Amino acid sequence: MMIKERNIAVCVVLSIVTCGIYGIYWLYKMVEEADYLTGNPNPQPPIVVILLSIVTCSIYLIIWLYNTGKRFDEMSVREGRGEGNNGILFLLLAIFGLAIVDYVLIQDNLNKHANA
Repeated sequence: MMIKERNIAVCVVLSIVTCGIYGIYWLYKMVEEADYLTGNPNPQPPIVVILLSIVTCSIYLIIWLYNTGKRFDEMSVREGRGEGNNGILFLLLAIFGLAIVDYVLIQDNLNKHANA
């Protein structure tokens, strides 16, 4: 699977201009690529993550963001870049209504590995 480098500013603007429609597509692609990149042992289809997020009023999205952050932390340790606290950061940002910042941080991590 190829990880596609995306312009983060364009993704954010499109998410706002389309009233979140592009944000759903962006989340779909991030779920696919983040699971692939981090080697998630139990990946879920992106559509399941989106539907469960809608049904649970974003509670599932918060859980997914936290788990993805933890997997990015584990990946950093494997790559020798040290430990991080992405899981906690993603959780707190999502709880305070800043999930779009989580999207930006996840996409930044994906972009760093897109050409690798």
